[in-house]
Amino acid sequence: MRANPHTLLRAMLLTAIALGAPAARAADDGLNAQVKQIQTRWETIKFTVPEGDKQTEQMNALGAEADAMAAKYPDRVEALVWDGILTSERASMVNPISALSLAKRARDTLEKAYGMNPTALDAGAPTSLGVLYYRVPGFPVAFGDKVKARQLLEQATRDAPNGLDAWYFYGDFLLSQGEYAKARAAFTHALSIPPHADRPLWDENRRLVIHEKLDQIKAKL
Repeated sequence: MRANPHTLLRAMLLTAIALGAPAARAADDGLNAQVKQIQTRWETIKFTVPEGDKQTEQMNALGAEADAMAAKYPDRVEALVWDGILTSERASMVNPISALSLAKRARDTLEKAYGMNPTALDAGAPTSLGVLYYRVPGFPVAFGDKVKARQLLEQATRDAPNGLDAWYFYGDFLLSQGEYAKARAAFTHALSIPPHADRPLWDENRRLVIHEKLDQIKAKL
């Protein structure tokens, strides 16, 4: 008896799915482990290594690893967000000409991540894009845009109500614009977010800076 071709096709597809599933899970596990490693090392470098040549050297080396990760996983938003973060970080450590080139590359990477999933990693893409748009100079020097920054950071806080970075950077943006009462409200909300026990170094340092910002605002109001 000849087998039904539709039955054979269905069996082949099911077999392919079954064979592909472990590989997909392995790829996910590999990426997740790499993202976690880069995240942890970024926190260590940023918050424990004094600013200067040593910090820049270590951040550049980590940035190269993030570039390689993004090249290996070009369709994964987690890889792109962290590559964008590291590229932005590196831009803040170099001369103005190199900084603009890195900032543009970070913007392009983060925009790609934003197009994939703007809510991933506690709205990591719109948060990081918003920071770029308000910290980079505007036209004709560069692409900075305060209107875009506000829109992106407001979106980030809507999409990540418990996103510490989203609320911290939104507050910092408002502070930079002289909107002290709104900045105070944003920072106060950030402090109300439960601590991130899995990221104690980052969590503690973000909150320390928020308290410093609130002291600055208190002196203004």
